[in-house]
Formats: sequence, C-alpha cells, structure tokens
Amino acid sequence: MTHVEFLHGAPDRIQAAAHWLRQAWERRQSVLVYVPDSTQAAHLDRILWTQPQLSFLPHCRADSPLAAETPILLTDRLEDPLQENCLLNLSNELPPTFSRFEQLVEVVSIEDVDRLPARERFKFYRERGYPVESHDISEVCPDGR
Repeated sequence: MTHVEFLHGAPDRIQAAAHWLRQAWERRQSVLVYVPDSTQAAHLDRILWTQPQLSFLPHCRADSPLAAETPILLTDRLEDPLQENCLLNLSNELPPTFSRFEQLVEVVSIEDVDRLPARERFKFYRERGYPVESHDISEVCPDGR
C-alpha cells in the first residue's frame, strides 16, 4: 500500500520541493516528480540546475532519451512511469494512478491555493486507509531554500 507523506508549511512550494529532492538524491532515491504546470516545471528545472551554486541534481523530463538512467524525472503525465518507487506530487489534484507507487510525497505551501486542495487530498488518503504522515517543514526551510 502506498505510504503518503505531507510536507506542509512551505513558504515556497517549488523551493521546498527542490530542497526535498536534494535530500532524496543524497539517499540515492529515485523520484518521479508530477508537475503538470509547465511554468512550475520550468522553475523547478532551473532550481535543480542552479541551487546550490556550483551544483545540480541529476534530472530530466520523463520523455527524455536519458530518462532511464536519470534518478529524478519531471513529468506532466503518469500513464506509463519509468519507476514506481516514489512520486512527488506538485499538482493540486489527486495524482492519477498514485496507488501504484510505494511512496507519495505531497509538498504543500502556506498559500491557500495549495493548502485547501491538500486538505481534501489528505482526507481522501486517510479515509481510504492509506498510511499518512504529516511534517511541518516551515522551520526546515524558513526562507524556502
């Protein structure tokens, strides 16, 4: 059964996601990032290339020829994922086919546009018996980094 983890209280959702992805990379964890908004995807891509300075996290789009050998994949579709270990959801919707993943991570900012739909997703997962954890990351990433 999919284990669900909510990381809430982020001042900036994309910065917090990048921070979490750095931690995942340090653990050598493969992650599929569901980011259907093209503006957010481009912003996250830029951050993963430039922060911290003189560093980058190995990532690419899921439809890239390098996807099979890249640990962090960005996608706007979940029909045929290359990996089913961990899904990082950066949409405000219930990710399609989330239950095929071992782990689902939801990053939630302090903005109502993120918080309110996240509450509904949290309720959905909990009511259906998924193990759900919640962590306040406002102190971990107070400036969003």
